[in-house]
Amino acid sequence: MIIRRAKKEDCPAMLGLIRELALYEKAPHEVTVDPRHFEESGFGENPVWWAFVVEDTALPSRPVVAFALYYIRYSTWKGQVMYLEDILVTESMRGKGIGKMLMDRLIEEAKEKAFKRITWQVLDWNEPAINFYKKFNASFDPEWVNVVLDL
Repeated sequence: MIIRRAKKEDCPAMLGLIRELALYEKAPHEVTVDPRHFEESGFGENPVWWAFVVEDTALPSRPVVAFALYYIRYSTWKGQVMYLEDILVTESMRGKGIGKMLMDRLIEEAKEKAFKRITWQVLDWNEPAINFYKKFNASFDPEWVNVVLDL
């Protein structure tokens, strides 16, 4: 396995993993992002997200089996923070240390860029993910309520 920065050519594989995550989260109908919009948002003139991917070098096609996508959020109290939008490992590759490899790389990236923290969300029923994050001594905040305004 190798980890590297995502390239434009990785977008179809990343979208495939996003659809896999949506199925796992019982919301496949919620993935409505247009592939060109996704690509432009990460690799256009003004990217708004960045990502790392993991390739399986044991296979000749070197498929992308995992990725972590983040963007910069601004906290009026802390300054710039990394917001981890998604970290996903394809189901057949889970339990092999790939998620840890991605989290370690994200932590390294956040430190290099002097971000003050990394924040993200996890569904309250996703015990495997919650247990994974606990290994990093992440704190879970019960005080804040998620708010969404669909447009």
